[in-house]
Amino acid sequence: MNPVNYLYLAALLFTIGATGVLVRRNAIVVFMCIELMLNACNLAFVAFSRMHGNLDGQIIAFFTMVVAAAEVVVGLAIIVSLFRTRHSASVDDASLMKL
Repeated sequence: MNPVNYLYLAALLFTIGATGVLVRRNAIVVFMCIELMLNACNLAFVAFSRMHGNLDGQIIAFFTMVVAAAEVVVGLAIIVSLFRTRHSASVDDASLMKL
């Protein structure tokens, strides 16, 4: 398969994720869309790495996955604390946590 097809798929996944972040109001859905965008970036890194014949893109994708795992821990903790205080996972309620 041509690596350009992977780039098209990465662009499509990134667009779906960006649309989900902009349209949705549920914090968990927004969080999943951000993860989708990160995975699209990883796919693009690996595709470019394959096109150029080196491992730099795959190494960057690995470090991006490590950062995404740390983001999951912090993000879910924030979402759980938001849900416990407001009984809602709405992004609109997140601005009320500035107490």
